[in-house]
Amino acid sequence: MNAQTLAHRAYAQNARSTQTPRGTEYELIARVTHRIKAAAEAGPRAYPRLVEALSDNQRLWTALAVDVADSENALPAELRARIFYLAEFVQLHTSKVLTKKGRVRPLLEINAAILRGLSGRSTQK
Repeated sequence: MNAQTLAHRAYAQNARSTQTPRGTEYELIARVTHRIKAAAEAGPRAYPRLVEALSDNQRLWTALAVDVADSENALPAELRARIFYLAEFVQLHTSKVLTKKGRVRPLLEINAAILRGLSGRSTQK
């Protein structure tokens, strides 16, 4: 193991320990979105990877729904309701994708919009 590798590991561990909840959410959503996109683009042979990534995305959205349903959540009520609605949509649409009655694109677009919001970038193109 060289000095560069040690430095990278030390920095990465420190960066994770000081990361904000918003940053953690961003990282998790970005990772699962990338995995969904990569598996979808890889074609039918990557279907097991797509199923795994979609399952992880569903778990992520379930956690978000539980979080915004909590009365102690500090987000505005309207935003909480929108996030909860998106979580429901993700669950239903994922089922359609898995039964080949829906496309992956809407799920990727939703995650991308959330990533833009978490990063503070505008949702307008």
